[in-house]
Amino acid sequence: MPTICRFYGILIQMYYDDHNPPHFHAIYGEYKAVISIQDLAILEGDLPPKAVGLVMEWGRAHRNDLLRDWDLARTKKSLFPIEPLE
Repeated sequence: MPTICRFYGILIQMYYDDHNPPHFHAIYGEYKAVISIQDLAILEGDLPPKAVGLVMEWGRAHRNDLLRDWDLARTKKSLFPIEPLE
């Protein structure tokens, strides 16, 4: 499971051969969430409210990058790192 971004202690990962809908995994300490790329809805798990806000802000800014990496992951190609929040 490649880590494609890391910011404020949050890891963003995407798995090869993962199921639809297109999504990414956010990990913050012991918290884990699966987040839809299209609407940034939390599909599974949870994160603390502050982490949710940061992940949503980052996801809105990088939706196209996330979709590009999703397509690469589906074909088992190397994923590109995505810029963190600053």
